[in-house]
Amino acid sequence: MSDRAPQPVDRQLPTDEARELLSLVRDIARREIEPSAAREEEAGIFPRETFALLSESGLLGLPYESAHGGGDQPYEVYLQVLEELAAARLTVGLGVSVHSLACHGLARFGTKEQRAEWLPGMLGGGLLGAYCLSEPASGSDAASLRTKATRDGGDWVIDGTKSWITHGGVADFHTVLARTGGEGAKGISAFLVPGGVEGLSAAAPERKMGLKGSPTAQLHFDGVRVADTRRIGEEGQGFAIALSALDSGRLGIAACAVGVAQAALDVAVDYATRREQFGRPVADFQGLRFLLADMATGIEAARAMYLSAARLRDAGLPFSKQAAMAKLLCTDTAMRVTTDAVQVLGGYGYTADFPVERYMREAKVLQIVEGTNQIQRMVIARHLAGPESR
Repeated sequence: MSDRAPQPVDRQLPTDEARELLSLVRDIARREIEPSAAREEEAGIFPRETFALLSESGLLGLPYESAHGGGDQPYEVYLQVLEELAAARLTVGLGVSVHSLACHGLARFGTKEQRAEWLPGMLGGGLLGAYCLSEPASGSDAASLRTKATRDGGDWVIDGTKSWITHGGVADFHTVLARTGGEGAKGISAFLVPGGVEGLSAAAPERKMGLKGSPTAQLHFDGVRVADTRRIGEEGQGFAIALSALDSGRLGIAACAVGVAQAALDVAVDYATRREQFGRPVADFQGLRFLLADMATGIEAARAMYLSAARLRDAGLPFSKQAAMAKLLCTDTAMRVTTDAVQVLGGYGYTADFPVERYMREAKVLQIVEGTNQIQRMVIARHLAGPESR
């Protein structure tokens, strides 16, 4: 059986160019990504050729300036592209989101010379990025990271370990947050570290319940030497750079979550209208009809939430609170919808013959990455009631 029978989605695209772009993405997703998604995920195959194709098609740098190889697309459009890619295969959608996250620091905080030298290759040169913030002892408490960067003449020498790194071991460049000063957020700086540099190595990929095609690994920095020209922003500005990137990255995760949820709903509707019990399609039974209606309503609400946040970002308005809300709502919705999709398919939903069990396993990680949903609630509450009292 095909992975899903797509249902029409009422896309809110601002221009004819955006509509043509999304049509291209759908075509690539249907022809190049979706047919092999289940098989390659089961085998843990990383689709590097797919990312090369996306780069050739101009889809790896959509929200960045065309002067540096980007696509000049607003986030409102870029996120809907991510949703389509994630619906076809989350490994691809999430990979594009992480790549964009890894480009953010240089694109926004880099000097004119740095952007001119490195951004074209990162945005449209076939390169793939990784974002290196988390560590074994500092996940949600990112400001306590221990990886150190020490000055040595005109260079920096980086030592430490980063964990839970998407594209760990396969990335061509890394945005790395490392401690250059004292304790706390103000002692952190950001660096652009190329792949394959001496002293950089990857551990074996983590064995995960889902997203098996997307390598997640620890990265070890053992005397990795980079020139000071690869420092992004000022010394001590790294944590602010990281938080800025995460606000945008959370919208990427939100869009990917809606893509997975939409894919699960498509399969559930197709199955319910075809499967007959007691002489009629199971979609005729009120219990399932209401379940499908709730699934669809949740997806529409989640999509509206991430698009609303994206429009704030595009308008240059504060959107940190709304990004946290979108990440929270969209990923919780994806978990609920994929679980309900398994229920709609009954015993078949629990088998690998249908993709909904994979969608359910994949949805779980979206509630964890780029700030757990408990952290999102803390972010939202701080916007509402201020920092917690001590």
